[in-house]
Amino acid sequence: MAEIDVVSLCADLIRFDTTNYGGGEAAGERLAAEYVAEFLDRHGVPSRILEPELQRSNVVARIPGADPALPALLVQGHLDVVPARAADWSVPPFSGEVRDGFLWGRGAVDMKDFCAMVLAAVASGLRPRRDLVLAFVADEEDRGDYGAHWLVKEHADLFEGCAAAISESGGYSYHVPAADGRKVRLYPVGTAERGTAHLRLTASGRAGHGSRPNAENAVVRLVGALQRIADHRWPVQLTPTVRAFLERTGAALGVPVDLSSGDAVDDTVARLGAAGSLVVPTVRNSTTPTMLEAGYKVNVIPSTATAQVDVRVLPGTEDELFAVVDSLLGEGVAREFVAHQPPVQAPVDSPWFDAMAEALRAEDPEAVVVPYCMGGGTDAKAFTQLGMACYGFAPLALPEGFPYRAMAHGVDERVPVDGLRFGTRVLTRFLESC
Repeated sequence: MAEIDVVSLCADLIRFDTTNYGGGEAAGERLAAEYVAEFLDRHGVPSRILEPELQRSNVVARIPGADPALPALLVQGHLDVVPARAADWSVPPFSGEVRDGFLWGRGAVDMKDFCAMVLAAVASGLRPRRDLVLAFVADEEDRGDYGAHWLVKEHADLFEGCAAAISESGGYSYHVPAADGRKVRLYPVGTAERGTAHLRLTASGRAGHGSRPNAENAVVRLVGALQRIADHRWPVQLTPTVRAFLERTGAALGVPVDLSSGDAVDDTVARLGAAGSLVVPTVRNSTTPTMLEAGYKVNVIPSTATAQVDVRVLPGTEDELFAVVDSLLGEGVAREFVAHQPPVQAPVDSPWFDAMAEALRAEDPEAVVVPYCMGGGTDAKAFTQLGMACYGFAPLALPEGFPYRAMAHGVDERVPVDGLRFGTRVLTRFLESC
C-alpha cells in the first residue's frame, strides 16, 4: 500500500467547507465526518458517526492498546472552522492549495492539520500501548452544543477509562532569543486554559424624556459599570502552569526570574521578550466589555440598557473574580451568564507531559518543552468534566518568524508542509509510547 501523506490528507479535509457561523448556523460537518469515518474503516478502525442534529456530525472510534490494564487516552480534534471571506485571501480558502512550502486554507492550523496527523498516524499501522479513543467533533468554534459538550452529556460511555486527553494549541516550535544571543526552540505544551464567562449586564432605571434630568438613567448606570470594569487592574495571580512556564523558560534563556510580587512578575515577563508574549494574557484575569445595546429613540431615556463582557478567568480564581465584578457593578446593574465554562488545569509534572516532551526531543534534540496556559478556550472544557487531564499537544515544526498565532481565524491561514510531517512523526511516537 502506498504511504499516506499527511499533507494530502489535510488538503482533503480543508476542501470540505465546514464553516461554523455561530448560533447554530453552520455548513455542517457531515461530509468531512464521512471522509474521516471511511478512512478509519479502510485502515481497520471501526467508528461511529453521531449527530445531535442533521449534518452536525461527530466521529468516535476506539483503537485497542496492547495493555488493556492501562488507562485510555482521548485524542480529539474539531472538524468545523470559522468563516473565511474569499475576497480577502490570496488563495481560495477551501482550495487546500500547496504553495511556497505551505498548505493554505481555512482550518490549516485550526485544526484540520491535527485531524490529518491523527489519520496519518492510524494509516502508518499505529500500535499503541493503551487504548486510544479518537474523536473528531463538531461545533468547537461556537459553543460545543452539537459537539464535545453534547458527547460528554449524551455519550459519556464512549470515553470510558480515559484518564487524559490531547488536542489543539500546544507542542509547536517557537523561536526565541536567549540572553547570550543563542536561538532557543521552545515547545509550549498546554497544561491549562483560562475559563470563559460571557456576562450580560442589565442596568435598570426610570424611563423619561431626554430633555429632563434623571438620576436613574439606565444608560448612565450601565456606562458607569462598564467604565469601572474596564479600568480595574486585575492583580497578578500565578497558577502552577504559569509559574512553571516562567521558571523553566527563564532558565532556558538565561533570563533572571523574580516572582516575588506583581511588579516583579511583570518585569520578568518583559525581560523574556518574545517568549514573554506567550504568557502575557495568563498572568491575570481579564474582563473586556464587547457589546452594548440601549434605547430606541434619541429623546427617550430607556428603562433598561444591556451590555456583554468577555471574562477570562484563571484556574482557582473564579469566586474571587466574580465577587470583585459584583462590587464594581453599582446600583441598578445586575449580571447573568450568557456562557460559562470553568478553567482547565492538568498536572504540569506527569507521565503524560514527560512522554510528550520525550517525543518532541526525539525529533528535535534541542527542543525546550515548557508548560503553557492558553488564554482562550478549547473543547478541553467539555472533556475535563469526565475527569480527564486535558493537554494541548498538536505538534508542529514552524520556521523562524512564521506568525503562527495570527493564523488561527486569520486571513491566508497556512501551515508548513515540512512542519506537518514533523508533527506526524512526533504524534505517532507519542501515541505508541505513552
